[in-house]
Amino acid sequence: MKNEDYQIFGIRAIIEAINAGKTLDKVFIQKGLKGDLIKELETLIRKNGIGFSYVPIEKLNRLTRGNHQGVIASISPIAFYELEELVEKVLANENKVPLFLLLDQLSDVRNFGAIIRTAECTGVDGIIIQKKGAAPVTADTIKTSAGAAFKVPIAKVNHLKDAVFYLQASGIKVISATEKTESTIYDVSLKEASAIVMGSEDVGITPSILKASDATAKLPLLGEIGSLNVSVACGVFLYEAVRQRLN
Repeated sequence: MKNEDYQIFGIRAIIEAINAGKTLDKVFIQKGLKGDLIKELETLIRKNGIGFSYVPIEKLNRLTRGNHQGVIASISPIAFYELEELVEKVLANENKVPLFLLLDQLSDVRNFGAIIRTAECTGVDGIIIQKKGAAPVTADTIKTSAGAAFKVPIAKVNHLKDAVFYLQASGIKVISATEKTESTIYDVSLKEASAIVMGSEDVGITPSILKASDATAKLPLLGEIGSLNVSVACGVFLYEAVRQRLN
């Protein structure tokens, strides 16, 4: 299985894929591309809330060896949930305390895959990501997740902050992982219905999401390096939730 297996290219082909209801993760459009057909594609992309970016032709050439006509789309190998559908499904199970994971601005597909794998092992009920800017689910994601991407429900939202508010309104406590706090993960209760927010390694969690969170927590770092890989840090947070709930 290769990343190319989840790609389509050519303006008309991508328009047809969108009209046929295919789940597209992201569309890459060559900078400076003009014409009525590309305008039609851009309108469709925006109407359907599909993530896209304008890139130099060199990037498109690296993504595929085919005649891409200035546009390449990545097709998701999984179906995404709507947030409301996912939360309703999880809350309907009275035998389990809900545990969600929100990923803010995480863009590396391998880190994403590793996090999904850990999420499945720790009983996470669902992962929530943004439609724009989030790492796509590619062949590399599937491989790194060891197939867990087919098992853990993933929801895409327009704005992660709105997802935070929706979870809170549904009785779920939101805890953000950040070094900008005095509380450690061992000071925060994860025994009740919870959602853990993890940010990207370079910029962390969006300030507005930090402000909206019910609690913040950090991992104590005893060495000289100031941070952990995000997938490793996520694993520590999730297993702390497991430890608390087992006790």
